[in-house]
Amino acid sequence: MTKEKLLLLDGNSLAYRAFFALPLLTNDQGIHTNAVYGFTTMLQKILEEEKPTKMLVAFDAGKTTFRHSTYSEYKGGRQKTPPELSEQFPYLRKLLDAYRIKQYELDLYEADDIIGTLSKEADEQKLEVIIVSGDKDLTQLASDNTTVYITRKGITDIEHYTPSHIEEKYGLTPHQIIDMKGLMGDSSDNIPGVPGVGEKTAIKLLKQYPTIEELYQHIDEVSGAKLKEKLAANEEQAKMSKELATINRQAPIDIKVEELNYEGPDVDTLFSLWQDLSFKSLIQKSEFETEEKEIEAIELDIVETITKDQLASPMAIHLELENESYHTCKRFGLALSNGNKTYYIPFEQLQNSPELIDWLQDENQKKYVFDSKAIQSALYRSDIHLKGVEFDLILAAYIVNPAMSTDDLAAVAKEFGYRDVQTNDIIYGKGAKKAIPSQEVIAEHASRKANAVFHLQTKLEEQLKENEQFDLYRNLELPLASILSEMESEGITVDRERLVEMGRELAEKLKSIEEEIYQAAGEKFNINSPKQLGVILFEKLGLPIIKKTKTGYSTAADVLEKLAPEHEVIQHILEYRQLGKLQSTYIEGLLKVILEDGKIHTRYQQALTSTGRLSSIDPNLQNIPVRLEEGRKIRQAFVPSHPEWKLFAADYSQIELRVLAHMANDENLKSAFVHDQDIHTKTAMTVFHVEADEVTSDMRRAAKAVNFGIVYGISDYGLSQNLSITRKEAADFIERYLSSFPGVKKYMAESIKEAKEKGFAATILNRRRYLPDLHSSNFNLRSFAERTAMNTPIQGSAADIIKKAMIDMAKALKEHNLKAKMLLQVHDELIFEAPNEEIAILEKLVPEVMANAIKLQVPLKAEFASGDTWYETK
Repeated sequence: MTKEKLLLLDGNSLAYRAFFALPLLTNDQGIHTNAVYGFTTMLQKILEEEKPTKMLVAFDAGKTTFRHSTYSEYKGGRQKTPPELSEQFPYLRKLLDAYRIKQYELDLYEADDIIGTLSKEADEQKLEVIIVSGDKDLTQLASDNTTVYITRKGITDIEHYTPSHIEEKYGLTPHQIIDMKGLMGDSSDNIPGVPGVGEKTAIKLLKQYPTIEELYQHIDEVSGAKLKEKLAANEEQAKMSKELATINRQAPIDIKVEELNYEGPDVDTLFSLWQDLSFKSLIQKSEFETEEKEIEAIELDIVETITKDQLASPMAIHLELENESYHTCKRFGLALSNGNKTYYIPFEQLQNSPELIDWLQDENQKKYVFDSKAIQSALYRSDIHLKGVEFDLILAAYIVNPAMSTDDLAAVAKEFGYRDVQTNDIIYGKGAKKAIPSQEVIAEHASRKANAVFHLQTKLEEQLKENEQFDLYRNLELPLASILSEMESEGITVDRERLVEMGRELAEKLKSIEEEIYQAAGEKFNINSPKQLGVILFEKLGLPIIKKTKTGYSTAADVLEKLAPEHEVIQHILEYRQLGKLQSTYIEGLLKVILEDGKIHTRYQQALTSTGRLSSIDPNLQNIPVRLEEGRKIRQAFVPSHPEWKLFAADYSQIELRVLAHMANDENLKSAFVHDQDIHTKTAMTVFHVEADEVTSDMRRAAKAVNFGIVYGISDYGLSQNLSITRKEAADFIERYLSSFPGVKKYMAESIKEAKEKGFAATILNRRRYLPDLHSSNFNLRSFAERTAMNTPIQGSAADIIKKAMIDMAKALKEHNLKAKMLLQVHDELIFEAPNEEIAILEKLVPEVMANAIKLQVPLKAEFASGDTWYETK
């Protein structure tokens, strides 16, 4: 029989640890996720290692506890929780619900007290108890049955405190931890202790006198006049500090150990939440099993040819692919459904079916699909040009519910009430268990997908019309899918030899930096080994230790940046790492994805972000680093596909700030754009009350940070991190900005009010983002929703504008009978290739089309350049 094991987690402590251990991360909806992600990875690791039978996560109920009646300054001086962390607590609660882990909090008591009371009850029942926290106060709970896991730096570096470990580390018993805290105090909890008594002195005293009470009974025996004087002067404070540090193990909780059984997560709910939070790597790595559900039978024919008699208009079609990489992957076959009868034809037979191919290419034959861009691109590889797409389920679903970030048809169908189709994971398996099933299984799976698309068309289109979003769907997203398919299929040519040469140049530079590092360090060592690097920096060179890890010293980037002024070797190491990443991720990474035609064919995710922005993957061409000159030079490898052609790039100038000026109707902002002034200099002049020639680089940098910060809903914490200033200074700067731009301040208030009334924020073209949390009683959820209500219309409208510009540009290129082709969209930039003689035409045509995509109260402006490489277009 398996021994019962109780796992108790300190929710607040671990969330804080995770938040500050990881950089700020956001999901596709802009919700900060680093604390939840760090907590999840820690939780997954401990569940796998410990396999508990009982679990509970304890939370602090509020700022005031029974300890404040003893000492009103208890935990005083703590900084306010950053809003970027506060907004994550509701999602942390949802995560625990999905894991089916009990949660508990109790007014006037801390999580420590809940854990202390439950661990005492479990200890008395001889259960094995594991406590996990970032707070060493809980080490006082260690016993023969209870081990306290304390996270050190980060969230997965854990030290195990047992009575023997505490004895070895401090020479004390677990209960004496309370006395040690009483003497030395605890700055994190604002427990005063005895001024001038540190950990070493406290331990030394407690080895002679086991408790504070005994110490004071023998105070005359304490050696050292100054120490004795300090102790005597602070007796009451020492005893009060001990009382504050003592965990209450008899808290009046109304939950018992026997109620804490843990039976594993609700996998569907957990995966859905991970999907919403963009934790896709966790889904891929997870070993959780999903259940195969009973679904109704369908009428299906697997055929070798399809005739005109079997085809109708409209029909739903679905091309089943081996994976999402539709430019290269195996195409299994095509399913066609009229809602009753379904056909499936293997792809080899499809290519030899002229009547079917003619039907696919006939603009007048209506087709319903899921992800028209994918099917168009996959068919294009066989020179089949899909036309007549009347309905695209993924785009319709995305517009109706932009928070639904999934590309699995079954998940989308389920969201809208259609359940007779299974997920790809059930059919193909995942991870190590992934395998290709029989043709019959694939045929049925594809046919169920086609059926789902057919049956959902009416429902989704009615919903779009009801929401007044049908124009957005039909006139923007649907035609854009075809344009993106053409761009992806065309690809962009890459000079492989130039990339290889860059790789050689980087390798030489890395070798040179390596030698400089060895010279500065005085010896050779493995620079890529954090352990060896730590020894060199902190033992040999004697640099100040900022962080430690389980295996030694932290040499993370943030640590090295703080150490940069201390020694010349640090800058060399930082540069070595940056160039190493360029070499491995971009040079070697791009070389791997050049196809036989000498081009890279990225894929655009059109139905992903809640703002409407496109994202590029496999590879991400929107993310080639441009801050380092070596990073920018990677763009030298992107070239036209023909001799005597050039690349041409046009980039919207500060489009989001122009949208803000339009939507806020702020006269100061509008004036800057109408008169073509530098907006960041203008902002600095207005906020700092100076003339243009008095604006310093620091002033302009601060103005730029707050300009873009306003667009992205920045907080005082976020701005303070960007500018390396205090939160108070950041808050004051934001307040001065809003006073200087009253239209912006009014817009922010009215956008929240309107979103509360409607339940959503909307862009100029009526793209919606639903914000139910605007009415939440939870302050953190409500605050995030309010920031989202302010910035979604701006970011989303900017996304809509460049999408509209892409449609208009595709049309203009055809109308002008140009050979020029649109190749890439990178944020607010469009990249084309064209014959030399057409560049002058593009210089007039492209900025004009982009400027007129949508009419605003301020002019839209596109800056352009051309060259023999992408690098030369900047």
